[in-house]
Amino acid sequence: MGNVKQDLFVARDPEFTWEDEESLARCKSKYNGARALLDMLEKEGVELIFGYPGGVLLTLYDALLDSSIKHILPRHEQSAVHAADAYARVSGKVGVCLATSGPGAANMVTGIANAYMDSVPLVVLTGQVPTHLLGTDSFQEVDITGMTLPITKHSYLVKDANDIPRIVREAFYLASTGRPGPVLIDLPKDVMAAEVTSSCPEKVHLPSYKYFSKGNAGQIIEAAKAISMSKKPVVYAGGGVITSAAGLSLCQLIEKLNIPVVTTLMGIGSIPSTHPNLLGMVGMHGTVTANLAVNDCDLLIAVGVRFDDRVTSGLKHRFATKAKVIHIDIDPAEIGKVVRANIPIVGDARLVLEDLLPKVQVPETSAWWNQLRAWQQEYPLRYEQNGHLNPQMILEALGRIGGEQAVVTTDVGQHQMWAAQFYPVKVPRHFITSAGLGTMGFGFPAAIGAQFAKPDSLVFLVTGDGSFQMSIQELATTVQYSLPIKIILMNNGVLGMVRQLQKMFYNERFNQIQLHANPNFVKVAEAYGVKGLRVDKPEEVEPALIKAIDYPGPFLLDFAISPDEVVLPMVPSGKVITEVLGGED
Repeated sequence: MGNVKQDLFVARDPEFTWEDEESLARCKSKYNGARALLDMLEKEGVELIFGYPGGVLLTLYDALLDSSIKHILPRHEQSAVHAADAYARVSGKVGVCLATSGPGAANMVTGIANAYMDSVPLVVLTGQVPTHLLGTDSFQEVDITGMTLPITKHSYLVKDANDIPRIVREAFYLASTGRPGPVLIDLPKDVMAAEVTSSCPEKVHLPSYKYFSKGNAGQIIEAAKAISMSKKPVVYAGGGVITSAAGLSLCQLIEKLNIPVVTTLMGIGSIPSTHPNLLGMVGMHGTVTANLAVNDCDLLIAVGVRFDDRVTSGLKHRFATKAKVIHIDIDPAEIGKVVRANIPIVGDARLVLEDLLPKVQVPETSAWWNQLRAWQQEYPLRYEQNGHLNPQMILEALGRIGGEQAVVTTDVGQHQMWAAQFYPVKVPRHFITSAGLGTMGFGFPAAIGAQFAKPDSLVFLVTGDGSFQMSIQELATTVQYSLPIKIILMNNGVLGMVRQLQKMFYNERFNQIQLHANPNFVKVAEAYGVKGLRVDKPEEVEPALIKAIDYPGPFLLDFAISPDEVVLPMVPSGKVITEVLGGED
């Protein structure tokens, strides 16, 4: 009949033998790869790992019991990456996430791509099958380093446990320097159990990896001259301003010179929303004034941006055609990639602006400001106040009641654009959204990461009923860790942005956008142990927000909005940024 106890273990794990159990006992008594990995993470200042366990990671999870690092268990591996992503954006640190081999690692791919597109520093740890099984299509094996090659800054497949201290140090250095991004470390099961005798390297030695922090002095002088001689300058600020902590330097520059500034979606928060020189977001759903200013300016000072197609419409030869372009970015690959730069400056945005500030003379911009103020009066952001529950009024109320220090994360869709337009962001790293990849399901795990980064701050999730259901299981995570996240759910029963595009450009031939089987979200929240409240009328908005904020735990507010609400202004795809729909209405 055989050994019943051993047969039970074999049924659970075909690779299990009693020799493995003896090996596990031996590896606990020695300094193995798992312990070396955790020690290195501690040396790098890691306090949190967002992860999901699996068989090949059990040695590491056993070692975690003796580590100072806190492990957070979301309910999906993609959520682990998104949570680490937002933790990094809010805290300014490197985020760390972990998943097992095969489907666990594969489930992280979207999150890694999201972080890569938005230049977020992550170290992604994946379990892997033992080294002798690599390439054999063994159980739960995927080539995760190959799968993620285009969406990581660098990746490692560790085959020798003694390489772990060096690799971890290099990974954090690569993720956090230059243009930040995700770095992946793939960790085979046997490497985690193997003995480590190497020590932590004193410094990183990567001869082939170079980046430039200080801008070229000659180019900075040339930029200063161009700014001083301009009549219609505009600063175009992106996520690189926030990443490099250049917000203060940028404010000093625009105030000294009295020049206007527009931001990208990623750049929201680089300049306080109340700053008089801020014209708003530019691009597809930007303000009309911001778009007209960029189109009409004679000098475009682009700082930490990549000229993405949501701003340029992909029309590089029809974008800012009247302007000389100064492009400041730490990544030389971005300069000239989309729009030709007349004055390219490769360097850290904050350091370049600090060098530029004392060299510039104040240009004459009074006539330019007269034109800009006239446009602002003619084309303000507005919405129809018809006695119904408007998403814009909800976000304005949230801004008034939530306070300046609140952190807002968003999912992707109409609600994201309404938040970008109407929610007042006054502090950098307090508006977290998926910009480059546009990932539905990002917002909720991002709110979890943000709350761990700022445990004493108010954290709001602004989401839609489509996006929310892509990560709704994370309600359990908020309860397990007592996270007082406030969920602002814009519930219109449709996939709103897709419906808007079908309405405006496909003759209202609606297809596959109705969410007929939506649940009662309040009841779903309550089933998880989360407080919930349905809001149907405008007069209920502020009392509901106050009630949610005053409640000490997580709270879901289900706002019933009309599926006919649309995001305006809007630049149709393929049109120049002055061809705006809804700017006047």
